[in-house]
Amino acid sequence: STANAPEDDAPNRYSRTERTTYSRYSREANSSGSSLPSNTLEKRIEELERELAKERQENARLMKVAQDKEELIGKLKEEIDLLNR
Repeated sequence: STANAPEDDAPNRYSRTERTTYSRYSREANSSGSSLPSNTLEKRIEELERELAKERQENARLMKVAQDKEELIGKLKEEIDLLNR
């Protein structure tokens, strides 16, 4: 169950990151009278959201690979124990 703990926390962590990123861009646009048009910032946000989605997919894939390898290690250890007996 401890192997799944980071995975369970992932949605909360990403949600905070997204909110922080969006809030930062919103504040910059509003407070500085931004030299960049809002549509440029919106495009940048969309680009970053797409990049984040790709990174989430890669992270999920790597977590699955790691979990599969941990399971294989456990099975192999059991087999070694049986062979040693």
